[in-house]
Order: sequence, then structure tokens, then C-alpha cells
Amino acid sequence: MRDVCIVGGGVAGLAASIFTARAGLDTLVIDGGESILARNASLENYPGFPNGVDARRYLQLTREQARNAGVEFELGRVTRAEPIEATDLEEGFALETEGGDPLEARRLIAASWSSSDYLVPLDVGRTKRGSKRFVNVDTGGRTAVEGVYAAGRLADEPHQTIIAAGHGAKVGLAVVHDSDANFYHDWVVPEGYFTGRGREVPPGCEEIDDEERRKRDEQARESMLEAFAEPLDEEPTMHPSVEQN
Repeated sequence: MRDVCIVGGGVAGLAASIFTARAGLDTLVIDGGESILARNASLENYPGFPNGVDARRYLQLTREQARNAGVEFELGRVTRAEPIEATDLEEGFALETEGGDPLEARRLIAASWSSSDYLVPLDVGRTKRGSKRFVNVDTGGRTAVEGVYAAGRLADEPHQTIIAAGHGAKVGLAVVHDSDANFYHDWVVPEGYFTGRGREVPPGCEEIDDEERRKRDEQARESMLEAFAEPLDEEPTMHPSVEQN
């Protein structure tokens, strides 16, 4: 049984997965195949990219970051989610997928805009607006069902990449805090930041010396130079209704 199963491999789901995996939770992302962000021609309002960035490149880098954190991926679509034991939600949840083996997880994050019919058996509470349905959540992305969360646009967050990423991270941290993970803060600090004050390094934090800091900086620069060395040979995905016309 996985600690966390995230349905949806877009921005919100990926951000959530990075935080749950870095906190030591066994995390699986079920990726439906394409994020809505892939329709973006140029991502130009995400902090840190002064001249914008190719949206598909951003997705690639975020998936690589999740894999580096220990996240595993499975391609497919979830068709049904329900408690393993109807009277005991702590037993976790069973997920059925199209053509795949059933999956089990202690906690479930729905980040699958705009698909949420698989949540009907869980009765998490959904609000219909136009042709879309949004999952009702609290400030941490928790639904009415203990152990089930929703992140990003599916949780009625604004349709912007930076907000989806931030909300996904917030929901991921809510899952971490609701779990048995020994966790204080996800923060890499200079050597002595805590220990120099006579404190133990808190769970989830890491102190690194200057040599390690320079090593990580070099690795980061090399990976980014490699990622942006050549234009990405992928085109934006057009809205399905336009293709049909």
C-alpha cells in the first residue's frame, strides 16, 4: 500500500508529490497523459523566468524534480476510488484504473482537473458550476472524507500555474502533517544554522557545508543549461473543440 496516491500529473499534483516524497512518504502519481498546461503557448507569469518559459519544458523539469525526490509515476486514468473498509477510513483507499491493476493508498490527493467522477463513491462533496464540478475543501485541501484531499483547479483554485503549484505544495504539506511522518520543515540550510545554536536539525531540514552547497549549485546549473540548450521540439496542444472544427 502506498502512503500517498496522487491522481493527476499536472502542476498541482506534481508540486504535492515533491513535498510528500521529500518528507519520506511513498508517493505514486497516476498521470492521465497530459496536463492542461500543455495547451499554453508561452508561460510568462511564473516567477523566476523573466522572459517566460516553454510550458512543456516547465512540466518536464517539474516531473524530473518529482522523480529526483523519489516519486513514482504510472500512466493511466482512475475510474473509481472507494474505502478499503467502509467503516474504517484509516485502512486506506482502493483505486480502480482503466486496464490496470487496482491500487491502494493510505491517502489520496485528487489533482485531476477536470475529471472527478471517480470520487463519487467517496461522497467527498462536489459543487457543480456550468459543466464543471469542483471538490469542496478546507484551507489545507482536505475534503469531507478523512484521508482524501483535492488540489489545484479541481479545488476551485484560480486557473494559473503559480497558484496551482502553490496550492499543490500546501496540500502536500497538509498530507505530511496529517500522516505519521516525522516532519518539521522542508529547508536546506548552511552548516551550523541549527547546530551552531545548540539545536538538533529538525526533521525534514538539512544542514550542508559549503563544499556540498557548491556541489549542488553546480549540479543545478548543469541540469538547467542542459535543459535549455536546445528548443523543445513540442507544440502546444490545441483545445479539443477547436480541433473538432
